[in-house]
Amino acid sequence: MSLSQNFLDFIRLKKPLFIQTHNFPDHDAVASAYALQTLLRHFQIPAQLVYEGEIQRDSLKNMIDHLNIKIKHINHYDMLKSDKIIIVDGCKGNKNVTDLIGDEIAIIDHHQVESPDDVPFSDIRSHYGACSTIIYHYFYELGVNIPQDVATALLIGINMDTSLLTRDVSQEDVLAYSHLYDKSDIRLVNTILRNYIQVKDLKFYQAAINNLNIKNSLGFCYFPDGCNQNLLGILGDFFLALEEIDFVVLCAKNGNRINFSVRNEKPEWNAAFIIEKLLQGIGFGGGHIDMAGGIISDAKLFSEKDIYNKLIHYLGLN
Repeated sequence: MSLSQNFLDFIRLKKPLFIQTHNFPDHDAVASAYALQTLLRHFQIPAQLVYEGEIQRDSLKNMIDHLNIKIKHINHYDMLKSDKIIIVDGCKGNKNVTDLIGDEIAIIDHHQVESPDDVPFSDIRSHYGACSTIIYHYFYELGVNIPQDVATALLIGINMDTSLLTRDVSQEDVLAYSHLYDKSDIRLVNTILRNYIQVKDLKFYQAAINNLNIKNSLGFCYFPDGCNQNLLGILGDFFLALEEIDFVVLCAKNGNRINFSVRNEKPEWNAAFIIEKLLQGIGFGGGHIDMAGGIISDAKLFSEKDIYNKLIHYLGLN
């Protein structure tokens, strides 16, 4: 019996049911949640999509609007302790997944995490480039046709999380991509992928260009006046395109938090491992070899100089 069938059998009698993304969800998280909701609906299992935090990127809002995805902030619901939660594109215990009042019963994720002992079902495929690929395989294994809107969302999710199939790509991602391509609204996919920044974002590019600290193959920049997490990732990909840079760490003070985004293209380095060590004792970090993120919840614990010096040490660039 496939893992997707085990999941379906396990989840059938779990009600009421919520599908939760990680905080400040991205395209892959929303696409995975939406596709899973559609799959469960096929088997007469209703579920609501929820998130904590904020949907920050306009391109993601456009995807949600065009595909009529019904995802709401948790404040729209009066969740009970008895309500059941499936976490997608995140893991219970991570700082970027709020511990809601309901009962977490399942985790579907592609990050480098360990399954919590108190969650009955987990499907963690850290070698996949996107969580959307996992949900695609659920459809495939269960023999359920993928509607065009769902295929479109999943294809956007795979493209965004793998940076157009250039980062952390597995054979499964490529297979999902090829199957979804003919089923999706390619014009909408391309529109979302092309239009991912706005004129207002250019000031962050300018600030980063003016303040980027380059040492050997490391690029580092701190935004003391703030920059949202998703834009940090976009800027990280922008600087990684420079021939002289192989590792990028960008961080920003957002309220009382310090957000981090890490990009890497050297196989001997591990972005997830580096950010985890970098924030040990003061925050939390995780992700993949090529892409990772982190957060310090108390900005008073942050020192730009200390973080930069530790980076130099951990990367062996002294």
